[in-house]
Amino acid sequence: MTYEHITAGMDGPILTLTLNRPDKLNAYTAQMGAELEHAFRRADEDDAVRVVIVTGAGRGFCAGADISGGAGAFDTTGGKAVMFQGSKARATPGGFVQAIYDCRKPSVAAINGAAVGVGITLTLPMDIRIASADAKIGFVFARRGLVPEAGSAWFLPRLVGLDQSLRWCLSGRVFGADEAKAGGLVSEVLAPDQLLARAREIALEIAENTAPVSVALTRHMLWQYSTAAHPFDLLKVDGPVNIELGAGADVKEGVAAFFEKRQPSFPGKVSSDMPKSYRPIGR
Repeated sequence: MTYEHITAGMDGPILTLTLNRPDKLNAYTAQMGAELEHAFRRADEDDAVRVVIVTGAGRGFCAGADISGGAGAFDTTGGKAVMFQGSKARATPGGFVQAIYDCRKPSVAAINGAAVGVGITLTLPMDIRIASADAKIGFVFARRGLVPEAGSAWFLPRLVGLDQSLRWCLSGRVFGADEAKAGGLVSEVLAPDQLLARAREIALEIAENTAPVSVALTRHMLWQYSTAAHPFDLLKVDGPVNIELGAGADVKEGVAAFFEKRQPSFPGKVSSDMPKSYRPIGR
């Protein structure tokens, strides 16, 4: 796929995806969603990619859906709904949301400016969110006659709790990066010129020190079991997985690197070495 609404660039083990409609503050289109889905699915399959960073070109992250066409921007009966035109191009019904959630590589959202509506909900399946001090965020759906989309009514309460989710979604107001951090939506607020460097620092900490297979398993287990009613189903998973991993080359390398006081070089590959004993929920 040739990307038109995003760019993709590799720098070492880090893939950076940039929402690339700066003249529109990177306003979302269905084409952008299809390109994000494709990029994350390719990252999932590429062992050279250890972490994905997502940011926006110019002074915005993503100012929400492109409504430059007016009140019919969401009306599929007119055939011009920018939010939904690309739905037939989706590889899965879940589109970019499922691609990000399913990806076995961790992702970091570097929110460099306005992130409103889908501009913020597209970050919720990502694992780490940091923001520029200039960022403005809003779950504005009720102010447009819509409801939270991209699975955000599931993701947001898991990240910030039900009370905070209701406060933000029922009012639909736009708020700043400091409030987002206080509410648990982002973990750090940085000066604009420090944001991407910090995102890369976070990504490299993962890429240079952890086993790819372990990271893939860990992010899936945390997402899938963190709100389970009890730990007993998880205990049936993490024990057998660790027994299988314990006999493998990654653990031997991790222990050796610890004793030799050096960075590890883990041989395991996500594409071929996931434990046979691990089955994601519902699969």
